Amino acid sequence: MNPTLHTHTLGSLPLLARGKVRDNYAVGEDRILMVASDRISAFDVVMGEPIPGKGALLTQMALFWFDKLGHICPNHLTGDAPESVVSDAEKPFVTQRSMLVRRLKPIPVEAVVRGYLAGSGWKEYQDSQSVCGVPLPAGLKNASRLPEPIFTPAAKAEMGEHDENISFEQTVAMIGQDLAERIRSISIALYEAAYDIAAAKGILIADTKFEFGLSPEGSLVLMDEVLTPDSSRYWPADAYREGANPPSFDKQYLRDWLETAQVDGAAWDKTAPAPVLPSEVISLTADKYQEAWARLRA
Repeated sequence: MNPTLHTHTLGSLPLLARGKVRDNYAVGEDRILMVASDRISAFDVVMGEPIPGKGALLTQMALFWFDKLGHICPNHLTGDAPESVVSDAEKPFVTQRSMLVRRLKPIPVEAVVRGYLAGSGWKEYQDSQSVCGVPLPAGLKNASRLPEPIFTPAAKAEMGEHDENISFEQTVAMIGQDLAERIRSISIALYEAAYDIAAAKGILIADTKFEFGLSPEGSLVLMDEVLTPDSSRYWPADAYREGANPPSFDKQYLRDWLETAQVDGAAWDKTAPAPVLPSEVISLTADKYQEAWARLRA
């Protein structure tokens, strides 16, 4: 049984970065050990309490999707065992929750693909009938399926800051026309392939985000996590109804609870520190993640 892991530092490797969920360690000059903690974030704020089992689940789910989608885009996996680069005493802290990956040059754009109108996209549509500059038909409702998936990128923010939705034109200005078009095309292809796989298991992937890096040879490589409940909106197909948010298998339950939470007698302002999570919220959040994974594996 892996220990529940909120914040831990391995002593045998140099820590490169501690993200909202993952801690990255240098393994020589060309590899990184990515360790998925049990931390959970919402509204870009890390909660103080871990979600037991979450790190291992995210890692196993990401490996599942890397395997299913490898024909569309190469990924950052080396194929080497994470346990091979740490001491025996540290193996329990990396087993099942870690990936040993290639060191890449990250592209500073989150490649968001939306197949349904939800979350911030639904809010933006009500104001402008578009999402991130992509015009959409009139008459759509909350949770409406879009005529076709759309690419709505976001600029990556520093730790603790909010990612910013940007237009495709802004993406081109940041990374160039060719790279922006390749990322858009590959991201939509990844989403469509994953959507079909999940739909066969009774899950609708409403939206997701991908991250890419460039290899030393200049190849575009899929990296970080992929299609986990942390980065995707998973909806049960049997509970989907246009016009309302389905009871999702992801962190939406936590977000909904936080919208009503109070800190010092006032509504939480979505800045750190986060409200203390009750045990019921922790266990129900864990259950929702586990159900998504159980359905995919079935």
